[in-house]
Amino acid sequence: MFRYTRFEKARIIGARALQIALGAPVLVDVPEGSTPLQAAIIEFEKGIIPITVIRPS
Repeated sequence: MFRYTRFEKARIIGARALQIALGAPVLVDVPEGSTPLQAAIIEFEKGIIPITVIRPS
């Protein structure tokens, strides 16, 4: 998996959690009663968040 900085990781997880909170489908099976943040963290750890990072060169 690509290595992200802590700032990129926070931005990716936060953006995905917001998407989930606003009704986007969760791409993994999460335990009952999980928060959008927990679901986003699980997705990030499995490497399936549909968000890309473009770094300036």
